[in-house]
Amino acid sequence: MLAVSPQTSIFLAVKHVDFRCGIDGLAQQCRSIIEQNPLSGAIFVFRNRAGTSIKLLTYDGQGYWLCQKRWSTGKLNWWPDTTLPNQRLLPRELSILLHNGNPQDAAMAHDWHSVNGHC
Repeated sequence: MLAVSPQTSIFLAVKHVDFRCGIDGLAQQCRSIIEQNPLSGAIFVFRNRAGTSIKLLTYDGQGYWLCQKRWSTGKLNWWPDTTLPNQRLLPRELSILLHNGNPQDAAMAHDWHSVNGHC
């Protein structure tokens, strides 16, 4: 089971990846594109070219978790449009993304104090 807390680091790969990649291929993307250690316990979010599916990769200390969500109809409503190779997400933004929402349009109160030092 994936546990996401306010302290969880989440990195979103902006450019689409080949979803034929399994755990090892996505872990390599974490190292080369996102420039993060896939063994860090962070959650890494990837999308396919068509924007119909996302994959989450994380390491829990004993092994990797690879989760995929494919929408029954339609495509992702939001994905960052930036030249940067990755973007950080807050845990609540990941939840909105997993429900095919736009984290930038969500009306959420700002954190009073960052619990992980990255806001």
